[in-house]
Amino acid sequence: MTDTPLILTGRMTEHRDDSHRLETYEASGGYVALRAAFGMEPADVAAIVKASNIRGRGGAGFPTGVKWGFLPAQTRPRYLVINGDESEPGTFKDRQLLERDPHQLVEGIVLSSYALDVHHAIVYIRGEYPKAARRVQRAIDEAYDKGYLGTNILGSGFDLDVTVHLGAGAYICGEETALLNSLEGRRGEPRIKPPFPAVAGLYAKPTIVNNVETISNVPWMVLNGGDAYATIGPETSAGTRLFSLSGHVVRPGNYEIVMGMTWRELFYELGGGIPDGRDIKCWIPGGASAPWFVPEEHIDIPVTIDDTGRHGSMLGSGAVVVMDETTNVVAAAHRIVKFFAHESCGQCTPCREGTTWLERMLWRILHGEGRPLDLDMLLDVCDNISPGLRWPPAQTTICPLGPSAVSPIRSIMTHFRDEVEAMIPGLRPAPDREGADVG
Repeated sequence: MTDTPLILTGRMTEHRDDSHRLETYEASGGYVALRAAFGMEPADVAAIVKASNIRGRGGAGFPTGVKWGFLPAQTRPRYLVINGDESEPGTFKDRQLLERDPHQLVEGIVLSSYALDVHHAIVYIRGEYPKAARRVQRAIDEAYDKGYLGTNILGSGFDLDVTVHLGAGAYICGEETALLNSLEGRRGEPRIKPPFPAVAGLYAKPTIVNNVETISNVPWMVLNGGDAYATIGPETSAGTRLFSLSGHVVRPGNYEIVMGMTWRELFYELGGGIPDGRDIKCWIPGGASAPWFVPEEHIDIPVTIDDTGRHGSMLGSGAVVVMDETTNVVAAAHRIVKFFAHESCGQCTPCREGTTWLERMLWRILHGEGRPLDLDMLLDVCDNISPGLRWPPAQTTICPLGPSAVSPIRSIMTHFRDEVEAMIPGLRPAPDREGADVG
């Protein structure tokens, strides 16, 4: 990850080693939005977020203001849970926010809690992020000392406590209901929905679960207005978004962009192009669970939630992994499927068994032990986990982890089937005497 500047709120224009400190955050305009919000009604703050048209930055892309509106009007207590369990391969944007601008998140939590009448918020952070957890805890401690958290915040009469909870290294806890189970001390297994967390979440009470980046946008919205935020970028993909760009690019790192630029611009203008002048072979547009894109069909489409969805993939967690012409796509798919097989919670049979079968078949093919029948068997197992080819995918499991393992296999079988077949002994005819591939 490169030291790209944090500019989510328009305050930071260059990297500072002390950006995580309270005094630095205050000097750049921090907690001004909080003081402004306490001059409004909570419903007015919620209306600002709804007017912004921001869609969740954690994967599903659901409109945040609409999600907030699902809370039952009379039920108390309510909880706000921040999903910082950033475990999707290739994703590291939330890590940068947690480590280098934690007070922006804390201010966003207070603003959101005020809008939602929440008096206890929890920040759930990936177990492999100890530095991020320390930085957030220190920011929370500083906020308590300065009166931004605790009882009667800034004399407003509003009370809020914030707790940091460190996960135990389970990818599945990034799914919001598995995360809630983990917080309650139970196994990190997804729950059947409905009921949704907004109705029956943490301790069976109404709970809003939002991503780190989503809540980090709230201070800017409150200070500048939801309508101002909505004017940034396309109407259905409003605002800026952080993308973790990695793989075969000259300048990997986190990039905050206004959605609507093309993939070509992201790769070549921001990412600096492909090393050694090689060509792009394919890329993953939204984390390991997203179907792959290829340049012949997708390089010039806009980077937006809806355009990406219309072409059969998703922006997901914001992880963009670029693969150049030297990539062995079977090896890449195997690595991803192996991850999902390992991280399956085992609750659903199609996922528990199917992801393991998929990983074993890919291993055979990759090591020259594949059989011709493995091609059809791969797709058959995929269909038993996620039937059909429509998008968003159907699933036979409680959560999307199983269908996530299907995405790389369907991608290589759609775009690179000839390469897969070439790795199976005896499947393709031998070349003629001049070396041409007959048939």
